[in-house]
Amino acid sequence: MSHRKQIKHHHEPGHLHEFTFSTYCRRPLLTNDTWREKLAATLDVSNREFRFQLVAFVFMPEHLHLLTYPLDERPRFGEYLAHIKQPFSKQIKEILVESHSRLLEQLTVQERPGKSCFRFWQEGPGYDRNITSHNAIVSAIEYIHENPLRRGLCRRAVDWKWSSARYYLNVPPRQQEANLPFIHGLPDGALD
Repeated sequence: MSHRKQIKHHHEPGHLHEFTFSTYCRRPLLTNDTWREKLAATLDVSNREFRFQLVAFVFMPEHLHLLTYPLDERPRFGEYLAHIKQPFSKQIKEILVESHSRLLEQLTVQERPGKSCFRFWQEGPGYDRNITSHNAIVSAIEYIHENPLRRGLCRRAVDWKWSSARYYLNVPPRQQEANLPFIHGLPDGALD
């Protein structure tokens, strides 16, 4: 019998929560704009369904960062992540099957004899943490937005389309393009 490690997520109402998770074997699978648009739409659905507000995000070629504000006193972190990863992964698998892509074979792994599965995401929940202080919130947003810059993918953080950096460039902050995830911004009092 297989035993999966249970991840315990800790949450205090009013705290922000940061998630980081990666593609399978950190392959650069998030380079296709159509796929990133599907990921953005899946993220929006999960945010509505599980009552998470998106504060900041970045989609990198092989991972993503989300800074969220859970509205429920007892957020269902595991279900929230599963409802982002699983539907998106299923959509990508369907695209690969339909196009007879060789990538399908590369992302299909044998779990045990006679059982294989498609893996878009690295197994496990990834990394997450609570963010509780003004300085930590500001640092997390800067870190998220500067990720593409540090990797040499753009000259300025606001040039990377697949992040919330341009949202915060405007005063007051404004939504960006329709194909990006909906950004709720900082909750009232987050930087007090």
